[in-house]
Amino acid sequence: MTLSAPHTADVSAAYRRCETITRQQAKNFAYGIALLPGDKRRALSAVYALARRIDDIGDGTLPTAQKLAELGAARTALTALAAGTAADAAATGDPVLIALHDAASRFPVPLAAFGELIEGCEADVRGDQYDTFDQLKHYCRCVAGSIGRLSLGVFGSREPGAAESLADSLGVALQLTNILRDVREDLGNGRVYLPAEDLAQFGCVLIPAQQDGAGAASDEGKIDGPMADLIRFEADRARRWYDVGLQLLPLLDRRSAACTGAMAGIYRRLLEHIAARPTDALAARMSLPGREKAVIAATALTGIGRIRPGGRAAGVRP
Repeated sequence: MTLSAPHTADVSAAYRRCETITRQQAKNFAYGIALLPGDKRRALSAVYALARRIDDIGDGTLPTAQKLAELGAARTALTALAAGTAADAAATGDPVLIALHDAASRFPVPLAAFGELIEGCEADVRGDQYDTFDQLKHYCRCVAGSIGRLSLGVFGSREPGAAESLADSLGVALQLTNILRDVREDLGNGRVYLPAEDLAQFGCVLIPAQQDGAGAASDEGKIDGPMADLIRFEADRARRWYDVGLQLLPLLDRRSAACTGAMAGIYRRLLEHIAARPTDALAARMSLPGREKAVIAATALTGIGRIRPGGRAAGVRP
């Protein structure tokens, strides 16, 4: 029997699967996504589930050539999803693709932005490093700005052009925070993200692991050494991107602004912990306790206040 469209039960099950993935694996984003009304929450969970799948390919243990092949297959599947029908999505039997196709039929989700995420993951797999901040900024826009633009398709906005640029800037801020959080872990995986020009400016050296090693950072463990100064410098840069990106909030409806404010608030609070204790951040991956994340999310929802075009979102102070 040919299926003309996925059964409602199939789509519902697909969304439930995506929401489960989000709850279990989106350690920071889940708090914000939970603040959305049901239709937007389900749609954004579908976006996250596919983004997570793409990230997992790039961060997995497969050989480089196989990772690149799987990322290429993901790009092909996305092209087919964007051009196909609900029946085509159902025929894949893939709950994430089924849910994402349905989400894109309900909201103007720019599925092409996943291609930028894949581009960034391909750079990770190749072990690309960055000489300048402009080069790193392009990478950040690929892997995080793309998620901002995908999310904006679900949220909607009063001023789409301005909102897209601001979502992109917020993505840069979030990714810079990730990079500072994961310096040690990335070295162990053979990756260096901090720009060579900044390392040279502070007289620092990051030595990525070659095989099954931990990697090394020059001067680590010194509270006032060059590595700590570099972390503080990059944290300052990230703050400036948050200051720009958070201007997105007044352009969103109340629940979407609360979602964005919660996610950004959690990351910005994490950034402040890293900046306050850079040597701890270099020694191990830092994170916020669940209770602190929940308080930030609750504050974002209850304190968002009335959002006015061109105004500020009262109560959101990540």
